Amino acid sequence: MDEDNAGSGRAAMLMTIAGAVVAGLVFHAAQLAELNHTALVFVGVPALLAVVVTLLPRPGSVTGVIMKSVTLAILLAGTVFGEAFVCILMASPLIYGVALVVGRLVERQRAKMGSTGAAHASLLVLVAASVPAMEGVLPRAEFPRESTVQVSAMVNATPDEVRRALEGPMRFDRPLPRFLRLGFPTPGATEGSGLAVGNRRSVMLRHGHHHSGRLVMEVRSSQPTHVVFKPVADDSYIIHWLAWREADVRWAAAPGGTRVTWTLRYRRRLDPAWYFGPLERYGVATAATYLTQTLATPAGRSVGP
Repeated sequence: MDEDNAGSGRAAMLMTIAGAVVAGLVFHAAQLAELNHTALVFVGVPALLAVVVTLLPRPGSVTGVIMKSVTLAILLAGTVFGEAFVCILMASPLIYGVALVVGRLVERQRAKMGSTGAAHASLLVLVAASVPAMEGVLPRAEFPRESTVQVSAMVNATPDEVRRALEGPMRFDRPLPRFLRLGFPTPGATEGSGLAVGNRRSVMLRHGHHHSGRLVMEVRSSQPTHVVFKPVADDSYIIHWLAWREADVRWAAAPGGTRVTWTLRYRRRLDPAWYFGPLERYGVATAATYLTQTLATPAGRSVGP
């Protein structure tokens, strides 16, 4: 009995390693083909990993081995990608969800039809997953990418004081929100000031010990209570997730201070849209609130809802 248990344990471990290796090879191929931001990685690779595990010698629990394989693959990805692991972290609920669906489906078919049913279920999974996995891979196989997020907040200051704060050098002296500390690039050295058309601002976005880059924005329109910035350069790591289009800032007097509204426009670069779209909107909204707190609020003043 002990030998049987040991054999089963070794088989499960071999299946886990084999599945992780296959997933890693496919992911590396996707990187070489510049498809590492598409649904092929976040839907197709987990589905393939799960199917490979189910087709290997029968484990005690298909779902259990699949989940172990996925966990091992994610941990291996963490050692390879370092600071870029935030992409995998954000996608982990999606990856585990795909793996869980595959495991339950195969177990159900195996209970009904034995190993033949499991093979049929695995084939069905690959066929079904191939459709959503093509988002961002094939031409026109994608949802609209242009997005707009608008956030308003009350600043305890006059409109003139808000304008002077925006005119001054950029300062990011307040703690970053928790979500933006998960592994995203963080603001460092800044340059530039002023709100005249043509004035430029730049900020170095640090990303660990590599992939740091500079975002440069230029004033394209300037009015007493309204300014529009457009990006002229961005080689930061954020470009892997989204491309900035415009930052529109408006402010107006309101009871209790000044109502400041940031409208950020960007192009989503991660697929699938149904999963990463809401995540990116949340992240951009969080960034807009932080910009009000740091760039539009005079020192020593407070920000409300």
